[in-house]
Amino acid sequence: MIAFLRKNVMVIAGGTIQGIGMGLFLFPHAIPSGGAGGIAVLLNYFLGIDMGLALWIVNFSMLVVAAKYLGNRCALWTMCAITVTSFTITFCEQYYFPAVRNEWIDLVMGSIFLGTGIGLLLKEGVSNGGVGVIALIIAKRRNSLPGSALFWINCCIFVMTGFIISLELIVQALISQWISTKMVDIVYYYNYNQAYTLGWRKK
Repeated sequence: MIAFLRKNVMVIAGGTIQGIGMGLFLFPHAIPSGGAGGIAVLLNYFLGIDMGLALWIVNFSMLVVAAKYLGNRCALWTMCAITVTSFTITFCEQYYFPAVRNEWIDLVMGSIFLGTGIGLLLKEGVSNGGVGVIALIIAKRRNSLPGSALFWINCCIFVMTGFIISLELIVQALISQWISTKMVDIVYYYNYNQAYTLGWRKK
């Protein structure tokens, strides 16, 4: 029960933190937060769909992949995470309007929040949705950190998004991904490094 409650707290925290990074800092400047974010930006650009809803639609479509390769339990936790994230994004977009914004400061802050939230989810074995599902599958099969796979998958989507909307978005998205995936690996690695250290000390 304690483990279940702890996982609930971590998933909600991870979903909320990455939602703040997207809705509060990145999406107001149309900066894609990742592969799913890039597709959501395109849906918003072409169809005018609310960013929170667009992200939820993209992420929900990836649950089939999560259920097949990571199991139904992971799919359910992923659904919980992306729902929390989508609500957080919608809340930030509708109720928070800062008087002064700096695009590059928002880029850095949003990327830090985004990477921290994704890292919290991945270290719980929960995908953050979208292409995070694919990155988690690759990481589990190769027994490696998920940040690198996440970076390269997202880069391909960023290039497409940048050519359609704005070439400047490619540079901003790549910088955001570099920062956020570094944060993902820091949070993800810290979990295992701490567990190893504590286990060694107990011996």
